[in-house]
Amino acid sequence: MSVDEHRATPVPPTLHDVAREAGVSLATASRALNGSTRTVNETFRRRVLDAALRLNYTPNLSAQAVAKGLSSTISLLVSDIADPYFSSIAAGAIRAADEQRIATTMAVTHRDHERELELVRVLRGQRPRAIILTGSRWDGVASEHRLSDELAAYESTGGRVVLVSQRTLPFATVQLGNATGARELARELVGAGYRRFAVIAGDDRLLTSRERVSGFAEGLAEHGIAIHPSRIVRAEFTRDGGRQGAAELLQLGLDDVDLVFAVNDVMAIGAMSAFRAAGLRLPEDLAVAGYDDIATSRDVTPALTTVAVPLEAVGEHAVRLALDPATDSTTTEPVGATVLLRESTPPRA
Repeated sequence: MSVDEHRATPVPPTLHDVAREAGVSLATASRALNGSTRTVNETFRRRVLDAALRLNYTPNLSAQAVAKGLSSTISLLVSDIADPYFSSIAAGAIRAADEQRIATTMAVTHRDHERELELVRVLRGQRPRAIILTGSRWDGVASEHRLSDELAAYESTGGRVVLVSQRTLPFATVQLGNATGARELARELVGAGYRRFAVIAGDDRLLTSRERVSGFAEGLAEHGIAIHPSRIVRAEFTRDGGRQGAAELLQLGLDDVDLVFAVNDVMAIGAMSAFRAAGLRLPEDLAVAGYDDIATSRDVTPALTTVAVPLEAVGEHAVRLALDPATDSTTTEPVGATVLLRESTPPRA
């Protein structure tokens, strides 16, 4: 190797260099840069950050994780980042983590329970401070037991697990009232004059879909109304799934249906597109309702009746539970929902 090649490889700055440049102790520089829970005077913190920038210093996060047992990151698992439901939860989680000067990493499971398990195994090796799983839990899926074991092993090393969904695993949970919200939606729609219903649902093993369907059916049953089994169709939990479900209902015939309830808003919006393409006028010929209150539900025509879940607040709650020392595996924080009647379900005579 030539002398010039030796000169082309600069020695990276160290934490000692940053402390010297900022005129502070090594401990103060470490706390300012490494996300310590001990407070650093704002003037000193700023001096350290400026010194690190001038020197182009980057902390060795892997070494920190080994030294501290955990890194200064939170890992967020979402089912589909293109789905506004999950991107809204992620926005709230990232905001709450930023307030604590903690970085957030994100991975996508694509609603694949085996992929979710694989990602958790990878994340265990990266030692994040917390792992937050935002997707619905599954029923009758063998990987759920293996997932529980992986998460328990991770928590045994000092990490924190928080679920956003159902409390079917023994970890802290932000619990969403899917059945309650769907039941109240059914009551409101019956009150608005609707009597004949169809449902576009997801896989019955997906607990969020199952809870919303059962809650909706219970709300109708209170008024002596039942949904015929042939009027409950199942599809992917996506906009394209909503279109597919609508196509199936159209093939079956909708002469005996006043209103279609899709168990999430993206499915409802996909269904509306398919119904309109088939020549139906919305809401004159057919009413549609969804669930979640994603931003798009307010912008479609007609504006979509839905059940509002405070999605960004849900993400914030999950991060706060993850960082709260008082949180343990028994902690459950319920989140309510609110029915919003809009133009897609006008009152009927």
